[in-house]
Amino acid sequence: MSDLIIRPESADLFGGLRAVQLEAFPTALEADLVDRLRADGDIALALAALSGGVAVGHIVFSNMVAPGRTLGLGPVAVAPKSQGQGIGSRLIREGIESARTQGWEGVFVLGEPSFYGRFGFTREAAAGFASPYAGPYFMALSLTDRPLAAHPGHREATYAPAFSALG
Repeated sequence: MSDLIIRPESADLFGGLRAVQLEAFPTALEADLVDRLRADGDIALALAALSGGVAVGHIVFSNMVAPGRTLGLGPVAVAPKSQGQGIGSRLIREGIESARTQGWEGVFVLGEPSFYGRFGFTREAAAGFASPYAGPYFMALSLTDRPLAAHPGHREATYAPAFSALG
């Protein structure tokens, strides 16, 4: 998609970004999650993918409570008509680079290892952290030259409160 523009989300795009979330997922769960994260002030970084001025993709990084300055990645959504064109991958790459530039130390994600592994996420990087999502799909990525490390007395990686509503 040669006319694709990636830029920070803004209030004028919220309706179109919600529409992308609703198209990309089978239920409104992710769209509602984004709305709640936004209302709670827990979105640290969010990017929109626009084609012809229309939203076709969206990525959200939310605040986490974990050792260091860490973010939670997700959800990532691409409108079905625009899938398979690398938009989601570009959103992830540009989001990771923006987070690194802003001084964040790491990112956690709950997702498919074969997909997120392409961006440097590993299960091993998240292994020392307690989380209700711990398991084969819970991964992390250090954005510095040091590995993420759970500190004595603080080994939890806790997502923003809006995630608890996911059940």
